[in-house]
Amino acid sequence: MKIYNFFNNLSKCFNCHQIPERSFKRKGKQFPFCSRCSGVLLGQMIMIVLIIFGINFSLLISLILLGIMFLDWFVQYLSKKDFGNLDRFITGILGGLGWINLLWLGVVWIWNFL
Repeated sequence: MKIYNFFNNLSKCFNCHQIPERSFKRKGKQFPFCSRCSGVLLGQMIMIVLIIFGINFSLLISLILLGIMFLDWFVQYLSKKDFGNLDRFITGILGGLGWINLLWLGVVWIWNFL
């Protein structure tokens, strides 16, 4: 229970809305992060591992991955249509990959600039 409370408080720090309809559930208990934020966190962790193994993407690919997540959010925002948690989770993974890769490219650029 302490671990769940830790992640629940952590999700509030990251401004996750935690809307029950937009969150995964297991045994009737809601995940601490919504489906999109869960995907973003997973994508970020995957990208960190990829970078450790020397795999990263170009700036354009990073921006496309982030754009896909933004487009998913924006279309749902405008149309008020719910595409479902799996869609949010997948686009969250893509956004997480793009975001960490973009940060990595920035670090490499600064390192090379100095």
